[in-house]
Amino acid sequence: MSSSEEQCPAARANDEYGWIDRYAADLHRTAKELVEKGEAARVSDEALAQIITAAVRLYYAKSELEERPVPAIVQEGAETLTATEMLVAVSEMLRDVGLGPMELGLWFRRRPGENDPDKSIQSAIAARSEP
Repeated sequence: MSSSEEQCPAARANDEYGWIDRYAADLHRTAKELVEKGEAARVSDEALAQIITAAVRLYYAKSELEERPVPAIVQEGAETLTATEMLVAVSEMLRDVGLGPMELGLWFRRRPGENDPDKSIQSAIAARSEP
């Protein structure tokens, strides 16, 4: 999706996958409500696994194909995911695909461009040339 399509939802009206954008906010809000009410059990394990699998698959494809960092977590101030919530989920996802913390450490990657020596050199040169 181009940045103009992201800025103008009407441009997605005829997109057969546009429903994902329309329902993502509803899913996010409803999940928060279920957790706050202590009713997360109302969502089946299978439905949750499908949601997580779809999100991970889309995230990987989007970040790799666009070669840019894509926000993975909605930033909600004090209500953003806690470290515990994140690590419990990541630990279980790693287990589900037969991986552990060692593999995570080996595969942990920098965001696109973070280790690009050309950009680091250019940044250092620009910083030195500024008055």
